Amino acid sequence: MHSTSRIIVALDVDNRRAAEGIVDRLGEECGFYKVGLELLTAAGPDLVAGLVARGKEVFLDLKLFEIPNSVAGAVRAAGALGVSLVTVHGMGGSAVMAAAVEAARDFPQLRVLALTVVTSMTESDLREVGIESSTDAQVLRLARLADRAGCHGVIASPREVAALRGALGPDALIVTPGVTLPGPTLPGSTRGDHARTDTPAAAFAAGATQVVVGRAITRADDPVAALRAVRADLGE
Repeated sequence: MHSTSRIIVALDVDNRRAAEGIVDRLGEECGFYKVGLELLTAAGPDLVAGLVARGKEVFLDLKLFEIPNSVAGAVRAAGALGVSLVTVHGMGGSAVMAAAVEAARDFPQLRVLALTVVTSMTESDLREVGIESSTDAQVLRLARLADRAGCHGVIASPREVAALRGALGPDALIVTPGVTLPGPTLPGSTRGDHARTDTPAAAFAAGATQVVVGRAITRADDPVAALRAVRADLGE
């Protein structure tokens, strides 16, 4: 996997102009971008199609959690846009995840990832919604469910990667948001957004396939330098 594909830059902005400005500034330094709900709602699917037309891979982070038929329709729409990764919520259960996987079969480039437990959640947050398991146990439970449903991989924090790699085997995708850069926090970094974090190097050492880095790069004074700092942490 090329280094431009191992690092996914999150376009955590609220308008098309800002997103395209980041892509222009990073140029060939980055080949993979995450588009989440805020930007998709603000800028629409044309932004996603435009990124694909520019030769960029897109991780469309929808966290789909709906009835199976609706989830399947959304996955087909994502595939038609040319995206490479789309997320479905593991808490939707086997039927939802299997519907997403089946819908993705018509799009050879598209992989379905199951969200386990969002990186901002703690065990007290889980208990609040009636889940008594530890975070680690819940992540593994949902990951195994996703694997049986045919998902290509999972989304989880860097802290759970080693256990997930052991449970899912060598071929599963494990994509990790919530990474933090070593050393002083960069301007715009969102270290406080994530309860379960680690560095990109630690995530890859544990078995991650890709890491997602957002405002620590996109809101840095020099986004290219910030992206290169991630690569330096990986020894590239």
